[in-house]
Amino acid sequence: MAQNVVQHSSQALQSKSPGQPGSIAWWLRIVVLFGAFLCAMGAIIAIVHPAMLVSPHDEINGAVHIYAGYLASRNLALAFMLVTLLVMNAKRALANLMVIVGFIQLLDTCMDLIEARWAVAPGVFVFGIVFLIAAAQLSNSQPFWKRAAWGN
Repeated sequence: MAQNVVQHSSQALQSKSPGQPGSIAWWLRIVVLFGAFLCAMGAIIAIVHPAMLVSPHDEINGAVHIYAGYLASRNLALAFMLVTLLVMNAKRALANLMVIVGFIQLLDTCMDLIEARWAVAPGVFVFGIVFLIAAAQLSNSQPFWKRAAWGN
């Protein structure tokens, strides 16, 4: 009898483990996919029409194309890894990557404010905050602001 109880408890714990399919909430999946989509779109814009990244009066020269290429590669890598980790149900790695993406967006917001891009700053800020909230929710027992989340 005791062995059956222990076995049943063990099975219940295993069914709720982070690597099991369906363990990531649907709304978190939507946030990750939307974030990956936005990163990918930023990459495509940087490659196809880098003029959208600067003010209308700014010149598009070789330097702009070089930095647009760096932005594109960064964003494509982030989008690819977000989707890959989501498909793998790698909750901890996904949460950590979401923290990085969230902080990148907050730093991008600072740059938008410094350079007076008032129209895009609020959207980038919200994207960053939503990603940080989702990352904290994904790592439920150890959100990124607690030291235990970054240990072994």
